[in-house]
Amino acid sequence: MKSTPDQIEDIKRDGYSIDFSNVFNFAFENYKKIALYSALIFVVFSFLAFIVVMGLATAFFGIKSITQDLFNVLNNENLSYLDQLITTAAIASISALFSPLGAGFLKMAECADHNKEFNFSTIFFYYKAPYFLQLFLVTFVLAVASTGISYVIDSLGVLYLGGAVSLMISYFTFFTIPLIIFGNLNAIDAIKSSVVLVSKNPLTLFALFIIGLIGSFSGLFVCIVGVLFTAIFNTSVTYAAYFSIFNAEEDQDSIDKIGNSDFK
Repeated sequence: MKSTPDQIEDIKRDGYSIDFSNVFNFAFENYKKIALYSALIFVVFSFLAFIVVMGLATAFFGIKSITQDLFNVLNNENLSYLDQLITTAAIASISALFSPLGAGFLKMAECADHNKEFNFSTIFFYYKAPYFLQLFLVTFVLAVASTGISYVIDSLGVLYLGGAVSLMISYFTFFTIPLIIFGNLNAIDAIKSSVVLVSKNPLTLFALFIIGLIGSFSGLFVCIVGVLFTAIFNTSVTYAAYFSIFNAEEDQDSIDKIGNSDFK
């Protein structure tokens, strides 16, 4: 079996095929296996995180200061350039610290796919070397780029463009986390490889990317609580798309080996 970097080189040269309906069906079946457990984890973890964060923030700053600062962050016009820089760094740091949790849900999807047992501790699986540092770095870099560009564009008074650019950054870096945890790539190589994968099949992957986002937030249209059950759908789509690409490459590699060994 070829290594992930070798498979990426093959994809650069030859491209790859991916079928939307097969990936969607794969993702939906995987999602059904992890939806309930993921919802319970979201409830427990969100409650605990909220209590801890609000408790610490109230102790240090007071509730009035927190409310005012949050209002200023949401309304970018009230922020100076220094405030925007600090806010960008803070958002990026928080996102980076929590990134192994998102990777943990991918691990859960993998366990479900292979009928392996998973539990609450599974989402903390990647808070260890060598994964944590690479996950932290890739999330921090992408969050700084996305938030920073969005602030710059918004400051120019161009409506919605900042959000669109952030969305496109998320789209082209669709596979960064799977490439780190399943492909054992470092942060920079994962970003570059994700761009390669997306650019080789942009339309199908964009459709899957959008379907994943819509599916994750579809619970909002039923009831607010419903999003707890649908939020993980994008994880299943990402997992299904990644392994639809790389399993196909591995299968083709095996076929080539068999073909080369025939009649020798």
